[in-house]
Amino acid sequence: MDTILEVRNLKKYFKTPQGDLHAVDDVSFSIMRGKTLGVVGESGCGKSTLGNLIIGLLTPTSGEIFFEGREISKVQGEERRNLFKKIQMIFQDPFSSLNPRMYVEQLIAEPLKNFRVCKNKKELEQRVTELMEFAGIPQRLRYSYPHELDGGRRQRIGIARALALDPTFVVCDEPVSALDVSIQAQILNLMMDAQEEKGLTFMFISHDLSVVKHISSDIVVMYLGQIVERASPKKLFKDPLHPYTKGLLAAIPVPSAERKKRSILRGELTSPINPGKKCRFANRCIYAEERCRCEEPVLREIMPEHYVSCHRAEEINSIPSQAEATESNR
Repeated sequence: MDTILEVRNLKKYFKTPQGDLHAVDDVSFSIMRGKTLGVVGESGCGKSTLGNLIIGLLTPTSGEIFFEGREISKVQGEERRNLFKKIQMIFQDPFSSLNPRMYVEQLIAEPLKNFRVCKNKKELEQRVTELMEFAGIPQRLRYSYPHELDGGRRQRIGIARALALDPTFVVCDEPVSALDVSIQAQILNLMMDAQEEKGLTFMFISHDLSVVKHISSDIVVMYLGQIVERASPKKLFKDPLHPYTKGLLAAIPVPSAERKKRSILRGELTSPINPGKKCRFANRCIYAEERCRCEEPVLREIMPEHYVSCHRAEEINSIPSQAEATESNR
């Protein structure tokens, strides 16, 4: 299995009157072909900005994005147009992402027309029919407008549009957050069926950890523009290592009979404008010490395939340091 996407030291700063807002700050990760990377965090952590950088809606301040081994952040013109046929996006709001003056058939046919995929009108109609059937959109809605449909059907149109050009990589930006729970399950199952049938790779952005756990092969947790933890869903939910991840997991609603002592996040957020070289979670962390307020932690592997950005991770979680582990093995 090969790497389809690799991000190296990616940064995106926005100019403000007070200084540079560090929306994405020195983020690095990779995604294996056919897998799903879940990206979670609070609103404003930079996860949607990260998705927009990957699909080319935003230009990076610095860093590199490699797709199928090729650096794509500076590709221009016709070369860029052909490249981004392979990278598509499912947007968060299925209503605002669809043209209200176009009916279902036109909306799904639009990317096919723009890239001249079909040779004639008959082939175009047949392709639209296939996409509607795959996305679970009844043919009787072919000439319906977005405002005449519910949220689940609108999002099915978004999925059909995203799959129209047969991409290999799809960024999903909160694709089910605006939907009812029962509709969420239908859309998630549709996406997982599409992944299995077409061999798709997903980057799934969400603030809902339960949803991410269901669909992801690997999860990264972001806080104020940086990755603070990365692990498989099983490891992350069973044994979270970063204090921020512990707080996120504690906030998941559970029946009162199962409720345990919660790790509640308190304190004021660090400003994302010129945050400085320090742990950005220090103001809200009960374990923070002086080192945390003057030295920026790095993302490191402290357990097999479990990465965390915290100076005191071993101490907090009773994990032997590398030196201690080496000594005990002698």
